[in-house]
Amino acid sequence: MEVALVTGLSGAGRSTAAKVLEDLGWYVVDNLPPELITRMVDLGVESDPPIRRLAVVLDVRSRPFSGDLGRVVAELEEMPVQMRVLFLEANDSVLIRRFEHVRRSHPLQSDTKEGTLSDGIAAERVKLAQVRAAADLVVDTSSLAVRELREKIETAFGGEASGEIQVTVQSFGFKHGLPMDADVVCDVRFLPNPYWVPELRVHTGLEETVRDYVLSRDGAEEYLGTYLRLLELTTAGYRREGKRYMTIAVGCTGGKHRSVAMSEELAARLRMQDGLAVRVVHRDVGRE
Repeated sequence: MEVALVTGLSGAGRSTAAKVLEDLGWYVVDNLPPELITRMVDLGVESDPPIRRLAVVLDVRSRPFSGDLGRVVAELEEMPVQMRVLFLEANDSVLIRRFEHVRRSHPLQSDTKEGTLSDGIAAERVKLAQVRAAADLVVDTSSLAVRELREKIETAFGGEASGEIQVTVQSFGFKHGLPMDADVVCDVRFLPNPYWVPELRVHTGLEETVRDYVLSRDGAEEYLGTYLRLLELTTAGYRREGKRYMTIAVGCTGGKHRSVAMSEELAARLRMQDGLAVRVVHRDVGRE
């Protein structure tokens, strides 16, 4: 099991880091008391299927957190895990601006003598000094955009899946309504409908006779080629913006013939592109 301990100053980007790790397939636990970390590792190993990548987010909201992870680290080193500590920080002026922007108080602010935001940040720096010194990776987010922070975490923790986009190609019938989660919608109702061919009506686009009929119609190949080029531009933009999920909805009238055949062919061609994990869903097949 890989274990990542994610900690750092409040407002430095822990929540963003947790979301990125979750997108990368890590099982993320937020605000877990340190004394329960080894127990969580045991539960992950014993689960079915076992958890392969566990990220634990630690911060001063957990009152038992003293800032000394030495005992926890020592215990984890005795276990069959690969462990890394990620520490996020930023300068005081940036942290103050971030807290003022969200209009929230610092978690340690009320514990200080003056009760100011600056005092809360200073107290947290002292409390986390030992953790920072022992961290495997320290990231200063003062001048980083969210996209840049995502890229750093993906590089450090993503492995082979760091740049991969999960693509779902979903066929559907317009008469049953648009898929609510579609990012891109393709309308293939311009192709002749196999429904009006008696020997094809009872079959679906998953069958060879229907697929060959649909793909051989005028405009089908040109449409697929043009759409693939557009999707190449789209997926490249998704990578730059840190988006890792895309749903492409392909629709015909009933969702049985044309959209099914075109979805299967589109998915097959997308699988030949690097960095895409493609699956196909046929929402309305059998609905009639």
